[in-house]
Amino acid sequence: MFEISPSVLTTFAAYLVVMIVIGVWVYRRTNTLADFALGGRRLNAPTAALSAQASDMSGWLLLGLPGAVYAQGVGATWIAVGLALGTYLNWLFIAPRLRTYTERASNAVSLSAYLESRFEDRSRALRMVSALVIVVFFTVYVASGLVAGGVLFEDLFGVDSRLAITVSVAVIVLYAFLGGFLAVSFTDVVQGTLMFLALLVLPLIGITLLGGFGGLGSSLAEHSPALLDMGQEASFTDGSWSSGSELGFISIVSLLAWGPGYFGQPHILARFMGIRSVHHIPVARRISISWVLVTLAGTSLVGLVGIGLLDQPLDNPERVFIALAQQLLNPWIAGVLLAAVLAAIMSSADSQLLVASTALTEDFYRAFVNRTASERALVWVGRGAVIVVAIVAYVIALGGGAVLDIVSYAWAGFGSSFGPVILLSLFWSRMTWTGALGGIVGGAVTVVVWQNVDVLNGTGVYAMIPGWAVALLAIVVFNGLGKRPERLWSGDMSEPVEERTTAAAD
Repeated sequence: MFEISPSVLTTFAAYLVVMIVIGVWVYRRTNTLADFALGGRRLNAPTAALSAQASDMSGWLLLGLPGAVYAQGVGATWIAVGLALGTYLNWLFIAPRLRTYTERASNAVSLSAYLESRFEDRSRALRMVSALVIVVFFTVYVASGLVAGGVLFEDLFGVDSRLAITVSVAVIVLYAFLGGFLAVSFTDVVQGTLMFLALLVLPLIGITLLGGFGGLGSSLAEHSPALLDMGQEASFTDGSWSSGSELGFISIVSLLAWGPGYFGQPHILARFMGIRSVHHIPVARRISISWVLVTLAGTSLVGLVGIGLLDQPLDNPERVFIALAQQLLNPWIAGVLLAAVLAAIMSSADSQLLVASTALTEDFYRAFVNRTASERALVWVGRGAVIVVAIVAYVIALGGGAVLDIVSYAWAGFGSSFGPVILLSLFWSRMTWTGALGGIVGGAVTVVVWQNVDVLNGTGVYAMIPGWAVALLAIVVFNGLGKRPERLWSGDMSEPVEERTTAAAD
């Protein structure tokens, strides 16, 4: 526990007030479900880029990943390499087509609605199953944000972790309830900027105090040469580092495999769907990849600098960013940087709650319960769904667990369930609804089984790898059982696709 200072309290209070004010302002402009879920597709390039990345990285960027690097050394940074590549490829290949195709799919506001329209699934099974997967895995994902919030409040204010998680969920629900897609996106710009500055300033100060990168390297070598070896993970036990296990081919591939997970993350894909037009995507891509490279490098350096500068080894490595900010900085500057942790947590949790509530509202309530519900009623159902998902996530969060572990589970779940399906739905015109359904179910079930069966989980292979493999196989195996869509989904991304039959195209 750290000493509570007026500067931290004041900074946190000011930050929360700004977020709530933005939420109230946009609240008045949220009148339809399309407004609530996608903001009327009005995001410009900078907003879409910062919103996508802020909602992507979450509290693990300032807690989980620097903690992993602090405990294991540079060998843990293979995850960052995979994420940087995945970000670039996602904006390059997925964003333009998904923006175009979701609008052509009856202006779909959810991935489930897009898939149903794209594959002309009249059974509605594809919509129901995909929405169910979204709700389940996002509930787990939100739980990781609540755990991160609990860590933050417990460290800064000395409250019990259960109370800290309770406070976190109350704050996040209030903000998500007031907001909608535009509120989440606008506040993401503020939150993403805070995260960027925090991960630029703190490691630079630390490296300067250590005498540059040479001093950092010498300090790490004194603790253990394994900390500087990309080919192994150092071992951190009883406050000291030693040589750990070698990173073989499977381990490195498993860390890099986080990258393809981007293709199936609904809260990130929603930013592609909400950008103003495909013409804004190249600029957004450049802003996004620049942000990602700086923040991932910064968060990795935070973990390494913490080894060299902190007075005492940490019991919980995931507290390294908080400990460094408290030890190195003026209380007011530390307060601003620590607010960035809260920004990271909120920027993801509100986006995840929003996507989950949209799935419950659009893909369950309107699709199966009340097809004639008014837009105003749907907005309020969506807000109610935010509360429902948050309560379930709260119960999961009380069970504890490391932030990075929880995130890795949800990331693999979404990446395997939707990644192959979304990718092929945009590039393979012969794909059918049965293939898509098989891919979603196969990917989701594989991740759940892999994570919970000790024999499989103990192999060290990240669940994303078998999840993707099974999903792709299921798509191919089950594709022939369904009817090919009559509409050919291809062509120029900036112009409407003409509705043509596959026979005529052939």
